[in-house]
Amino acid sequence: MTTIGVVGLGAMGGRIAGRLLARGHLVRGTNRTKAKAHVLMKQGLVWCYTPRATAQGSDIVISMVTNDDALAAVVEGPDGILAGLSPGKIYVDMSTVSPRASRALAERVGSRGATMLAAPVSGSVPAAEAGSLAIIAGGPADAFERVQPILHELGSTVTRVGDVDHALLLKLAINISLAVQMLAFSEGLLLAEHGGVDRAVALEVMTTSAIGSPMLQARAPLLRDLPEDAWFDVDMMQKDLRLALDSGRGEGLLLPSTTVANDMLSAAQEAGYEHRDIAVLLRTLADLVIARAGRTPGSAAA
Repeated sequence: MTTIGVVGLGAMGGRIAGRLLARGHLVRGTNRTKAKAHVLMKQGLVWCYTPRATAQGSDIVISMVTNDDALAAVVEGPDGILAGLSPGKIYVDMSTVSPRASRALAERVGSRGATMLAAPVSGSVPAAEAGSLAIIAGGPADAFERVQPILHELGSTVTRVGDVDHALLLKLAINISLAVQMLAFSEGLLLAEHGGVDRAVALEVMTTSAIGSPMLQARAPLLRDLPEDAWFDVDMMQKDLRLALDSGRGEGLLLPSTTVANDMLSAAQEAGYEHRDIAVLLRTLADLVIARAGRTPGSAAA
């Protein structure tokens, strides 16, 4: 039986590990905070104290962490993933990090005789729980063929798009649209609502119109009643937009809508919404309207 290691058992990584356990896989795992693994351990997860131990005892090791710095923290050093890799192992990084960091890491993995795939995902917590993520894979074709059946247990679509950096660029391209759609939809909803249209009516009409993408349809309930637990929070979204802007500058590209969305996410951060779902952009816009009118923000659209 193939043993799978999972490094990073947070909101997404924990659900990936849980799904693999539910599908009958032997799963080893580790996380900076062991408390996040307790439920998974009751489901059969074998706890490892370091990323290195996770990689050493696994045929395939998966990482899912927040950013470049977090990836370096689990990969580098005597207790890192790299130290636990050996010839024949496959390392799948599912984090959304910079294409540059992914390329450099793939080279280091190769120097140890192992193979790396980048496999960032499109989809939030509910999709991870349901196994309906869209997985964008990059890396050698033979390694992809070996892990493809496992990735299909985590995602409804799994597509190899080229090299590791290609996978990251496409993930950033998707998240540009995610942020811009959320901002534009919030603007339209606020316009309708301020003109006297009931929010529930506006949401129904807008999400069943030509603009009603699956993402907007799924998030409509969050615009009616913003939950405390984010599917995809402002801080993570802005991290991805900044990676996209950095990549765009490297290619000499203008990304005007990305810039505007990034500015609005900065406003949400300044308002203390960094860990709320990106649906909070509606509240952020409403707060700005109130502030311009000279009233106190916070009583705006909930």
